[in-house]
Amino acid sequence: MRVKKKSKSGGSSRKGGSAKVTTDHDTIRHWAEKRGAHPATVKGTTDDTTGVLRIDFPGYSGEKTLREVAWSDFFKKFDREKLAFLYQEKTASGRPSRFCKFIERGSDSNGSKGKRR
Repeated sequence: MRVKKKSKSGGSSRKGGSAKVTTDHDTIRHWAEKRGAHPATVKGTTDDTTGVLRIDFPGYSGEKTLREVAWSDFFKKFDREKLAFLYQEKTASGRPSRFCKFIERGSDSNGSKGKRR
């Protein structure tokens, strides 16, 4: 998703859709669960108890590549890696969005200061 400009709410705007960044655990959990998603890691990337973090939307492409993890383990790694959650509430057409990605804390909404995860 290319982001065009900052909105007053701190998110970015493109044709009515807006991207927001948060590190709040409750906000992330609520956003995912509202969409039927759960915390997951990429299989084969585990360096400890939790590998590369993802939000898994059952019924989509992650079935064979992702492993569900507990929210507590997910957020331990999220905080340890100093990640932030870039997400979109609604698409430009007003439908619930599943767009999300992990960025380094302190990155702008394009992730330009840090690595994308």
